[in-house]
Amino acid sequence: MYRVGIGYDIHPLVEGRPLILGGVRIHFVKGLMGHSDADALTHAVIDALLGATALGDIGQQFPDRDPQYRGAKSLDLLSITAALVAQAGYRVVNVDANVIVDEPKLAPYIEQMCAMLAEPLGLKPDRVSVKARTNEGFGPEGRGEAIRAEAIALVESAASA
Repeated sequence: MYRVGIGYDIHPLVEGRPLILGGVRIHFVKGLMGHSDADALTHAVIDALLGATALGDIGQQFPDRDPQYRGAKSLDLLSITAALVAQAGYRVVNVDANVIVDEPKLAPYIEQMCAMLAEPLGLKPDRVSVKARTNEGFGPEGRGEAIRAEAIALVESAASA
């Protein structure tokens, strides 16, 4: 049996923070504001996996009110999520994601993002797709105020694998 989940996240860009997307540090003058490392791409992937397995959402599993998650690396949260998915009797088949931002340009980082996201999921990098999209100057992503990410994940019942 296959199940699909959708994830979404958006964080404002601010000065004084590193920019982390898909576990990769991006060279840019601003970073994302958030309780953890604010990796919007990884957060969207986590939500897609939790949705596919009906395990709630990132806010339920890793509440921002909980001090243990302050400054947390989102890839560590993805590793925990992968364990939760396995405990629920599923394995991840593939992940597809969009990162929406006009600047910085992400093309030089895409391959590394796919590899970084694949590793905690036990996938080969060709099972993870990350696409950089622009908003053509529209909205907070286009004005350089925020970065948005969307993801979809396919999981398969471990019993049918």
